[in-house]
Amino acid sequence: MRLASIDIGTNSTRLLLAEVNNGVVTTVKTGLITTRLGQGINDGRLLPAAMERTIAAIKTFLAQSREFGATGIVAAATSAVRDAVNQAEFLQLTREATGLQVKVLSGEQEAAASYRGVLAGLPIAPQSTLVLDVGGGSTEFIWPAGNAVHYVSLPVGVVRMTEGGHSDEQIKEIISDTLLQIKKQLAGSFSLVAVGGTATSLAAMSLQLSKYEPALVHGHYLSLAEIDRLLTVLIAAGTEGRKKIIGLQPDRSDIILAGVRIIKLVLEGLELQGLTVSETDILHGLVLELAQQMSKQKLE
Repeated sequence: MRLASIDIGTNSTRLLLAEVNNGVVTTVKTGLITTRLGQGINDGRLLPAAMERTIAAIKTFLAQSREFGATGIVAAATSAVRDAVNQAEFLQLTREATGLQVKVLSGEQEAAASYRGVLAGLPIAPQSTLVLDVGGGSTEFIWPAGNAVHYVSLPVGVVRMTEGGHSDEQIKEIISDTLLQIKKQLAGSFSLVAVGGTATSLAAMSLQLSKYEPALVHGHYLSLAEIDRLLTVLIAAGTEGRKKIIGLQPDRSDIILAGVRIIKLVLEGLELQGLTVSETDILHGLVLELAQQMSKQKLE
């Protein structure tokens, strides 16, 4: 079946058009518009201009979904909308402009969707893999322990940390308890898979991709040493210089440092030497969930 998912994030609004058959997701088209819905996120209110930008992006992606012939469309919002005091206003404006009923994901639901997407796209051993999703407003940690899967969402996102001017020590303070919990429960050897714009940007920069190529980014391994090297390059370049770095989207130049610092601190805190980047993420998890719901409805 042809399905579409729209991820309304803190930094960007993204689209996935896919064929989903028997639990297998085949990507047909993706889209990304930097909408910065979470502008001013630490004040807890979505700004009118940011909502307008985001709704325009949703309308664009909705038109593409209909042109694609999607039989099902899911739109989900994450940290910026989840934490906003005027969440209801945004949802109403979006519904009036597009007809879409946007689903606001809890931190746990967001983490679960990301985890589902990673498992669908990478040949990994779930019992020894931690998934890290660094977003604009929050960061999700997903890992197995016994027969359960743990989901933790923390308010450590690239837009939130950039606008708040958070230091490494302040970030460590927020993530330290979760890292200790992971180390206790994932005893022995385990690997880290990272999703989100920071991780994919690091891979694209490391690979020197003048044109983004998902197939090359997906499954790419980044060592901590390489992440350290890239962080040094990014700091030295300055905000304007970062806009010219091959592999980095200019729209991400002002927030990339926060994202790289978060990833670096996680790796160091867990005493890991690197990570694998996944292109399949929350968008893929959302279409898989939608496919399951639609199949169940057919049976009923």
